[in-house]
Amino acid sequence: MPNNEHEITLGVLNAVHDDSNITQRSMAGELGIALGLTNSYLKRCIKKGLIKVQQAPANRYAYYLTPQGFSEKSRLAREYLTQGFQFFRIAREQCSDIFKVCSAQGQHRIALHGLTDLAEIAVLCAKDHNVELVCIIDPSSKLDTYSGIPVCSEFSNLEDCDALIVTDLGSPQREFNVLVELYGQDRVFAPAILKVSRDPKPHGKGGDHD
Repeated sequence: MPNNEHEITLGVLNAVHDDSNITQRSMAGELGIALGLTNSYLKRCIKKGLIKVQQAPANRYAYYLTPQGFSEKSRLAREYLTQGFQFFRIAREQCSDIFKVCSAQGQHRIALHGLTDLAEIAVLCAKDHNVELVCIIDPSSKLDTYSGIPVCSEFSNLEDCDALIVTDLGSPQREFNVLVELYGQDRVFAPAILKVSRDPKPHGKGGDHD
């Protein structure tokens, strides 16, 4: 159950991102908060221009994130994800699960996309599994290496890579979509904590926008 204003706002934005046809009652159930509080936060998001609402058949409403809403969702997600031990514990567990799957599928040479707190946890976690981190992709990084792992800026450096894990915290859905388009669904993974959809919605109803 969300316990502060930012968490509830992020929960509302995530719910709309996941399902534009969600009802307020269903949203309240997902968030574990009262229907009246859900209505209040939804109205607040609409007033701030984070969500737009459209009339749908049968007296229903459809909700969509605006570009501003996507940006705010990403900002709040970054804040939430990087909060201390809870993030570390969850991220380590999910990275470990991905490494287990990769190892079982014979995908031992792995690249990370995004030199972030999540990537640092993945580097620590990889040591416990039968995998090798061949590089970390981050065009914005000024580092040549991190913990002995090359830091690259180009996708072309990944010819001998078996799998890629999204560790970007800014626009994980967008980066996931790009990697899937380049390398295929079976080679690209993302920790569940990033809330990346493996079946992105059409433009305007999903995917990260800056």
